[in-house]
Amino acid sequence: MMRTLTLALLLALPLAACGEGAGNTTAEQEAPAAGDYERGPHNGRMLRDGDFAIEITVFEDGVPPEYRLFAYRDDKPVSPAQVQASVTVRRLDGEVTTFAFQPEEDYLRGQATLVEPHSFDVAVTVNEGWRRHAWKFQSYEGRTTIAAPAARAANVVTAVAGPAEIGETLEIVGRVELDPSASADVGAKFAGRVVSVHRNVGDRVGRGTLLARVESSYSLQTYPVTAPIAGVITQRSTNVGDVTGDDPIFVISDPSRTVATFPVFPRDIERIRPGQSVQIRGLEGERAQGSTIRDFLPLADVQTQTVTARAGLPNPGGFWRPGMAVRGIVTVDRRTVPLAVRTEAIQQFRDFRVAFAKIGDTYEVRMLQLGREGPEWTEVLGGLKPGTTYVAKNSYVIKADIEKSGASHDH
Repeated sequence: MMRTLTLALLLALPLAACGEGAGNTTAEQEAPAAGDYERGPHNGRMLRDGDFAIEITVFEDGVPPEYRLFAYRDDKPVSPAQVQASVTVRRLDGEVTTFAFQPEEDYLRGQATLVEPHSFDVAVTVNEGWRRHAWKFQSYEGRTTIAAPAARAANVVTAVAGPAEIGETLEIVGRVELDPSASADVGAKFAGRVVSVHRNVGDRVGRGTLLARVESSYSLQTYPVTAPIAGVITQRSTNVGDVTGDDPIFVISDPSRTVATFPVFPRDIERIRPGQSVQIRGLEGERAQGSTIRDFLPLADVQTQTVTARAGLPNPGGFWRPGMAVRGIVTVDRRTVPLAVRTEAIQQFRDFRVAFAKIGDTYEVRMLQLGREGPEWTEVLGGLKPGTTYVAKNSYVIKADIEKSGASHDH
């Protein structure tokens, strides 16, 4: 079934009707508020002038969006060959487009694509024989106005769309491990009986902290066992009365010195190299930390044929814990593109990925054609003009305000 799409039309600015001369009428009609207008047989908006009417629709069933107009007199169809029409749309940024029409079957077909977003001021002119009819109305979607103080309070940040360097990325999954140099096995210097133990598993110690005292079996003198590094005691293997030997009695680890290890499969080995940037993220949550691929372990895993890549993961706050699973977003290539927006600026709006342009205090959706995507920048191939000011951070605030106001039409 042919599907027509009605433009979302808001209240028109008051327009005075022009006078009528013999055999010639001109009217610039005032449109009712959005949602209150009369729908025609094709589910379009009816624009009336006396006993004459035009039904304006947007058709996009299997074709790019286009205007289709249906003419009526006394609510009976008028042959499109008897009508000449034009539609002019003026967008928020001042761009003006005029659509010409040609008769086709029982309607007038617009001769150009109606580019998204369908948000503009509309002027319709129709000549029917010696009669001229005209209407003006507003058709806004994906648009909202937010005063500057309110936008600042919501931490809305804008930027200007232009060239950017985009990194092509590859995702790898691994885990957090202690840096091999961040652990120390602590043993007794001389075999003997443990006479006192001063620290337990989980205790944080500094270098030189007393851990235990041992009575030497040879000299019968008691000597201290101290921490060789600062860190946390992760293992204790002794109690008072035990006799020490060659095995360690404590293990101390420094949790601030961690690394992320990633098994890299053969298909990706040639793309990932030491020195490349990597964003390390937890599998859940928003925590992220920048690093670089430090090195590869020399041997591959026999069963999986993976090679382990390591990236430094400084951990002064102790957030990253050994054993945690992490994702690594590796930048494997960089390229400068002529037009890009911040990746975090992009939102989902209806069936489109969009950014929000800012003109004055008004924000409006821009449906984007996207190219290469990186963690920081995404290439724009269409839908946004270079030099456009757009919402770069906290764009979800604009999306929420638009959705709250219902400023969209039913695609």
